[in-house]
Amino acid sequence: MDRNSNTYTILFASIVVVVIGVLLSLAAMGLKPMQEQNIRQEKMTDIMYTIGLDKENLTKKAEAEGLKFNYKTIEKYFKKYFVKQYALKADGSVDENVKAFDIKMKTEVKKPVEKQRFPIFIAEQNGKKYYVIPLYGKGLWDDIWGYIALEDDLNTVKGIKFGHKGETPGLGAEITKKWFENEFKGEKIYDNNGTFKGITVLKGNKDPKNTDKEDNEVDAISGATLTSNGVTNMLQERLKHYVPFFNKIKNKK
Repeated sequence: MDRNSNTYTILFASIVVVVIGVLLSLAAMGLKPMQEQNIRQEKMTDIMYTIGLDKENLTKKAEAEGLKFNYKTIEKYFKKYFVKQYALKADGSVDENVKAFDIKMKTEVKKPVEKQRFPIFIAEQNGKKYYVIPLYGKGLWDDIWGYIALEDDLNTVKGIKFGHKGETPGLGAEITKKWFENEFKGEKIYDNNGTFKGITVLKGNKDPKNTDKEDNEVDAISGATLTSNGVTNMLQERLKHYVPFFNKIKNKK
């Protein structure tokens, strides 16, 4: 075949494209287990963060035990502290056929409420029990998500962790900063009459220093009103689905 012909050029280019495509597919298949492991590791780390086990604390624990801080160590601590996990139905009952950790919130929130499963992770640490709930909603530009840990009273916030896909740096993206996440600690999701309220992220909050932990409010991020509203909506929409489960626990006490 004439190497200077158009036919040769097209054939050669086609073969190169096919070969590169095959190599990329093989590379993606080879990397997939590692990518899935990284996703699981990040998820376990974020969940543990809400009960005070951040990366620094976990690293110190691992070093004290002569362990390397890696995926196996993270999984070990997750299984140690999180003794139970449930996939709840809308009525607060448990679906034994679904594993809570495997639920993908981005997909789940698109389903009708009656078909959704609501994951909850129960931890025991230093004689105390904590309930961690995944969050998922919409910010200004794209998805936002996170985890919130409640104390054994099923009302007081122990800790919270946020994430986002495309919020504005220096504005909405500040939801992932510790200073903002720390504002939620000690806040309540029920009012003093026992009515579910969630937590409102409010611009012009009457308690901007967040010393009042009974008002169901934290101060919004300056210049990020729509992202703050997204956080409010996410907290209220997700948490309300757990009220039937909380009521069942309270009735047993």
